[in-house]
Amino acid sequence: MLALAAVAFALGAIVGANRGASASTSLASQFVAAWTHGEYSTMYADIDAAARRDISPSEFAALYGQALRAASATRLAVAGPTHAAGASQTVPVKVTTRLFGTLPLDFVLSVQDTGEGPRVRWSRSLEFPGMRPGERLSRHTMLPRRAALLGHEGGVLAEGDAEAGGEVVRTSPLGESARAVVGTVGPAPAARAASLEAEGVPAGASVGLSGLERALDGRLRGTLGGALLAGTRVLAYAAPRAAAAVRTTVSPALQSAAVTALGGRLGGVVVMRPSGEILAVAGIGLEGLQPPGSTFKMITLTGALEGNVATPRTVFPYASYATLDGVKLSNANGENCGGSLELAFATSCNSVFTPLGVKLGAPRLVAAAERFGFNQPPAISGAATSTLPAASRIQGELALGSTAIGQGQVLATPLEMATVAATIADGGRRPRVSFLAGESGTPVPVTSAAVASTVRRLMIGVVRQGTGTSAAIPGVTVAGKTGTAELKTPCTSSTEASSSEPGSSEKSSCAREGEASNTDAWFAAFAPALHPRVVVCVMLVKDGAGGETAAPAAREVLETGLRVVR
Repeated sequence: MLALAAVAFALGAIVGANRGASASTSLASQFVAAWTHGEYSTMYADIDAAARRDISPSEFAALYGQALRAASATRLAVAGPTHAAGASQTVPVKVTTRLFGTLPLDFVLSVQDTGEGPRVRWSRSLEFPGMRPGERLSRHTMLPRRAALLGHEGGVLAEGDAEAGGEVVRTSPLGESARAVVGTVGPAPAARAASLEAEGVPAGASVGLSGLERALDGRLRGTLGGALLAGTRVLAYAAPRAAAAVRTTVSPALQSAAVTALGGRLGGVVVMRPSGEILAVAGIGLEGLQPPGSTFKMITLTGALEGNVATPRTVFPYASYATLDGVKLSNANGENCGGSLELAFATSCNSVFTPLGVKLGAPRLVAAAERFGFNQPPAISGAATSTLPAASRIQGELALGSTAIGQGQVLATPLEMATVAATIADGGRRPRVSFLAGESGTPVPVTSAAVASTVRRLMIGVVRQGTGTSAAIPGVTVAGKTGTAELKTPCTSSTEASSSEPGSSEKSSCAREGEASNTDAWFAAFAPALHPRVVVCVMLVKDGAGGETAAPAAREVLETGLRVVR
């Protein structure tokens, strides 16, 4: 109602400015005022009957919308009173555009008296101001040369825009190690076509598809130029302007280290400062969604400490599994563990953390995860959103206990779990991640400094005497958390029988004990633990236990980071 009232007031103001004018002048004013507000139904009612027979209301509205997109219009305004010149009514307007600046143009309308009163004699030349009879509006767009991408130290990460088989190929002195973070450029996917068209990017133009090219696409494209044409006549022109080279936060040394540590395996590596400045990305670090496994226990632990559900000294019974809703959730390799919460975190004890999650409750667990960034689109364009179900959808102890250990329906990217570690490293404040120095923004409060300090201390224990000892660096205190996420349920005699019937060619859908390909390996860490400079997360798909494969890879990256990041 408020929106309708605002439109009515605006239309009334325009018509009121022409009070005392002829009916033809008032109608012309009303027609153009409706155009400035996108009130195409009002405009359609004002055109002559012959035109209404030739074009439907939806086609009429579509033509005007198409014309505004062609002009890259962002704002429309009536610039003065309507004045008559013979049989014509002229209404001055201003059209603000993305590509051509603000254009002072005129709508020139012919109003005729009919049996139903005065009507605008409509033709296609009235799709946009400044056009003459018989003309059609079009736009010829020119893109400037794509800007170069620079590393933090100023070296080139990617440059050029040479075409090769329809795809733009960017070159880099770093070779393949740069491609992992730079990403690719090519024709826009259908999902982005409408938004890019609104920005003035022509169909078929090459845009950033992944990595830095996607995240910084708008900056790298520069300022588009071109000509707005009424038939063959130029209504407006703007020269394209290339953007200056974009300096990113990416460290070539760390980028090479991340790619080397990944070693061609399927997975992802993300390296950042605690402030959120991204230093390196390898593999599917930004878009790879997998169950995070026990790295999620950083969040469960935070929620438990905040809610006074447990303290580091709270003692839990030793067990090899926990039973929830009648189902056994076992520890890794059936190990017997328990004791203090501090020890249970260091040894990643599921039989402690699954019932701990149940005691914490779904609302508090989900709220903690969302403060850490789950269920929220990342600040990096093109990065995937890490998710877990709403609290109302986590029904029963089994679902809640599974969620508390990063299983069930929890999915995360290495970027998200690096962000979780960075939040603990920065005293409980979640950084706004960015590829540009100084643009991370104000961090988001997640938990208290006291709780973050406790989680940090327990993460140090993981590396000193827990599941993450293979990430230890002599002379440096490392804080970390391992994760080993199961992809299939363990085999039992019944599941093996049902999935391996005689004559069946299907592979078993369950996992036998110790089957490395059934688990994703994770490790999230930062160092030095008390004065963090580097945060890293490694995720390796179907590559065993986090402490055995992901933690050593993370150590390699941390060692390089500690040498180059000050």
